[in-house]
Parts: sequence; C-alpha cells; structure tokens
Amino acid sequence: MSDGLLTGALGDVRVRRPRLLSPLREHLRDTMWFAPTAGLVGSLVLWWIAAEVDAEWVRLLQEHEEYDAIKDLNQLAEDTKVVISTIGSAMMTFIGVVFSISLVAVQMASGQFSPRVVRLYVRSRITKATLTVFLATFLFSLMTLTSFDSEQDPRLVTNVPIVEGLLALLMVLLSLLLFVAYVNGTLRMMRIGFVIDRIAREAFRVAAKHPAEGHIDDEQLGPQTARIVHEGQAGVLRDVHIARAVRAARRQGVVLRLLPRTGDFVVPGTPVFTVHGGPPPGLRALRYTVYVGVERTFHQDLGFGLRQLSDIALRALSPAVNDPTTAVQALDRIVQFLAVLAPYPLGALRHRDRRGEVRLIQPVPDWTDLVDLGLTEIRGCAPGNPQVTRRMLAGIDDLLLLAPEERRTPLLRHRALLEQAVERVVPETADREFALLPDRQGIG
Repeated sequence: MSDGLLTGALGDVRVRRPRLLSPLREHLRDTMWFAPTAGLVGSLVLWWIAAEVDAEWVRLLQEHEEYDAIKDLNQLAEDTKVVISTIGSAMMTFIGVVFSISLVAVQMASGQFSPRVVRLYVRSRITKATLTVFLATFLFSLMTLTSFDSEQDPRLVTNVPIVEGLLALLMVLLSLLLFVAYVNGTLRMMRIGFVIDRIAREAFRVAAKHPAEGHIDDEQLGPQTARIVHEGQAGVLRDVHIARAVRAARRQGVVLRLLPRTGDFVVPGTPVFTVHGGPPPGLRALRYTVYVGVERTFHQDLGFGLRQLSDIALRALSPAVNDPTTAVQALDRIVQFLAVLAPYPLGALRHRDRRGEVRLIQPVPDWTDLVDLGLTEIRGCAPGNPQVTRRMLAGIDDLLLLAPEERRTPLLRHRALLEQAVERVVPETADREFALLPDRQGIG
C-alpha cells in the first residue's frame, strides 16, 4: 500500500509509514497524566536554572561592588513580586476553566456522537499542551515567589529573581496563546464534521502503518508444533509488540501466528499464538508481547475507525436523534476508506526479521469483514431515510467500479438487501423509486 495513494485520499495530509515502535508510546498518548507530569518536572528544572543564573548575576555585581545596581534590581524585583503573585492566583482559575471546558466537551461528544470518540479528546495535543503549560506556569510562579530576598542591604542580598520573573511573564504569554488555540480546537472538536474527519484520518494512518499482504495458509507455514495461550487478565487485545515477537521467533528459528485480531476480546486460556517450524519460544521471551486493555485503540486496529463511524451513523439514525445528514457524513467516510483499500490485499500482515524471513503473521480484517462492518448496521436503519439509502447506493456503485471483480460479491449482496428493505418499508411506488435513486451528494 503506497504512501502516495493514502496521501491522495487524505487531501493535503502526508501519511508517512513510521517504524513499528513499542506500543508504550501509544499507551502514553492515551493518558492525561504523562504530559502534565513532564511539564511540572520541566518547570522545576527551568526554575532551578533561572535561580542559579539570578544568583550568579548578583554575585558578579557584588564582586564589582555594584551595590547601587543591586538596589535598583531589588526594587524592580519587589514590583515583579506583585505581578508573580497575581499570576499564581490567576493560573488556578485558568486551570479550572480548561478542566471544565474539557469535561463539557467530553460529555457532549459521548452523548451525541459515540462513547468511543472520547479518546479523541484524551489524545488531543492542544488540550494536553494547554493543561501542561498552565500547570507549569503555576508551579514556576510559586517557586519564583520563594526566591525573593527580603534583605534590604545590597551587601546581604543573595538573589534577585529578575530572570525568573521574565520567564514567568513569557510563560503567561504562552499560556494565553495556548488558551485561545485550545478554545478554538475544542469548539472544532464539538462539530461532527471535524470529529468524523479526525476518525477517518486516524483510520488511514493505521492502514499506512500496517500494509497487509493477503491471506496465508497453514500449509505455507509448515506444521503446527505448539500453541501459546493468554495467561493475563481478560480484556481487549490492544496491540502486539511486533519487534519483541519477531525477535523471539528469530532466536528460536520458528514462525509465530497470532490467532486473535487486534480488537478481539480475549480471556485467560485463550490461544493467542501458534508456533510453526520448531519448539515454542520461552515464556520470558514472549513476556509483554501481547497488550490487553479495557478498550480498543487505533494503534494496530484496522477496523476500529469503521466501528466508530458506524456507531456515529447508527446514533444519528436512531429515533431519539433522527439526524440523517450526520449519518450521510459518516457513510461518506466509510465509502472513502473502503475505496482506498479496495485494490489492495488484506487478511494478514507478514512481519520479517532483519534477514527478510517471515517470523510473525498477524491477522487483519479481510475485504468482506470491512464491507460488512461499514455497511451492515447502517443498512438496517437506512430504509426509512431516503437521504441515506440514496447515498449508500451511490457509494456501493462507486466501490463496484473500484474493487476487483473477485471483491464485488459482498457489495452486490448489500445492494440487493438494501433494495429489498426499501421495498418492504416504503409503500408508495414513487417514494420507493426516489429512495432507490443513487445520489452522491446525499441530499435526497
């Protein structure tokens, strides 16, 4: 799967195929504590450096007996102290505002779109950056207040925190700029069009990172020599540490085949690997190879984007919401994603070692699985909404033109089932003909 094709599908977004790194980075991106904690530590380090610079500045002035300069700086520091005190109290208010806005945005997104889109807000870089800088500014201001020297005699002054005060003012300016960007970004993320676009971009990045190479049979791998079962907690298979699994298989001279797909629910005792070509690697070599959690992630899950888009469309088509236009927006992205994957092999990923030998086979959804995931549930709710049925028919027609002949069967099946459902639900002939007329704009 070429990067150029995915770039074209995403417009002006460049999708580069990154190295398969440890899932730890993805896990940290799904947390809200790591960035603020790193910011607080960085704030302490910055304050310590600034305090040392201020102390050295005063020491040099005392060595040259520039006591008048120290006195003037001390007076300036007293005025700066008032500003720093104001900054410290104001930053707590800003932190509360950011936290409140985030909670409201998450609540609205969970209620109107889907609970699975909440992770977009958790992974939002502007939210983490704003909260990090605000907390860092607050801590830096408090530490700066401890640096003010109460001595009036310039000969006894040990520190005049001018540099610390300037840095605090710069951090306040950065906080204000980030607050404006944060409010703008949060308002954008509360609009369904931007949420759907973000989900689609994440789904395309997964496809670019993990290009499949088609199905592989057990006969090609050789006889199965062992099975390795899951012994950890029950949960969703979030991702697999590719490098660790490949390294363990290479040292043992075998091929590992992952049985569950990323996003499947596994329980203790579930077989997760089959071993082909020799004795299985030791349990220590496979430790931390499979990551199980409470929810799915985009890291290695090719179908998670379709799952979220389908959920948004289903909620929009529910009687309580009744928003077919939102369903059409989600359906458009589903068709776009399927159109990009239509010509390419699916079914399994082959991970090779440094010598180019296949060491790990990782299953991914095949074409039929993806089509069913993207269209089945929406098709069941679509017959009463001509806008959705017309757009789905147009999307299926587009996919029939793009997909190879051997992949047209599930598309033709969905088209026939949709036509049958519309004939059952829509009694009037004229309305039925209107609902079955493909419309690429989806306006009915």
